[in-house]
Amino acid sequence: MNEATLSIKIFSRILKISAVLICLIFSYDTVQVNSQAGFLPGPIQKGICYVTWDKTRFSSEYSDESLKKLSTIGVEYISVCVTHYQEEYNSTKITKTDRTPSLKSTQHVINKSHDLGLKVMLKPHIDLLHNKNGSFWRADIGFSKEADWEKWFENYQKLILKYAKMAEKTKVELFCIGTELSFTTQKNSYWLNLIEKIRKIYSGKILYAANWDNFQNIQFWEQLDYIGIDAYFPLTYKPDPTVEDLLTGWKKWKAKLNQLRKNVDKPIIFTEIGYASTSHAPQTPWKGGIYGNANPEIQAKCYEAFFKAVWNEPWMAGAYWWKWDTNVHAGGLHNRQFTPQNKPAEKIIAKHYKQM
Repeated sequence: MNEATLSIKIFSRILKISAVLICLIFSYDTVQVNSQAGFLPGPIQKGICYVTWDKTRFSSEYSDESLKKLSTIGVEYISVCVTHYQEEYNSTKITKTDRTPSLKSTQHVINKSHDLGLKVMLKPHIDLLHNKNGSFWRADIGFSKEADWEKWFENYQKLILKYAKMAEKTKVELFCIGTELSFTTQKNSYWLNLIEKIRKIYSGKILYAANWDNFQNIQFWEQLDYIGIDAYFPLTYKPDPTVEDLLTGWKKWKAKLNQLRKNVDKPIIFTEIGYASTSHAPQTPWKGGIYGNANPEIQAKCYEAFFKAVWNEPWMAGAYWWKWDTNVHAGGLHNRQFTPQNKPAEKIIAKHYKQM
């Protein structure tokens, strides 16, 4: 081999090595930028909340049929919501009722969902049996005596660890350790202890579902895999607002969420988001259709505004619409409640979920 040929081969190798190094550097920089911007590895969770307040309904043929419908509108994740109860906001005993899905029924809906190719978040709830005509709800659960706090957390831990074991057994993809228990979150040490015990039982991803007005107060976000928010943010007080009005309403909340994402290095999931089919939905999204005429058009506008304003934000890891009923024929144009079933909002979900 002459010197000229050798020089050409050496130069060619140097060029190849340089190209590889440049690619590696560029890839590293891209990963760094994406990490800082909140880009997520893997698909966004296209979810919906699947609910019943009945002991056996989750294991019924009606429920199986309703689950099948979800895949046709692009849903890939469901949140299986199971509600237990306590007498009042300052009661320490937590119990099931006939409105609590049985363990057998809950396990059935998880297994059926997996058979259909759906991923599952298991999400236990606590409600009050006596809420003083609506004056109190789960966010107000709390106590003046430390002994009562200790007793309540002891009972809550028993409940949550029971479902953590079920989540592990059924290979649930996500487990929500609490929902909208705003006043209790001041007791950070109790929550940290609970998280530690859950991690020993359940090997999947965990999150907490903070109420929309309390997500900035949670001290244990860093111990979880996701920030969860039940995103019932008020958007506008204009009567009959346009989608543009609703987009404007999202601006201040997006600023707060962007700041949260900077402060806490965790992706954000809207563990609940929803709007009733009534004119008050943009003002008070947390209220069901308790009065007024059905207005599926305003519900549809709220759905469309979410997808335009928030869905493509880099910190957004998923959203779960409240709520899908175990009856496939639920909802309809004259229904005032939260469900998007058989309404224009269902088509909006399908349009955005299926295009990704």
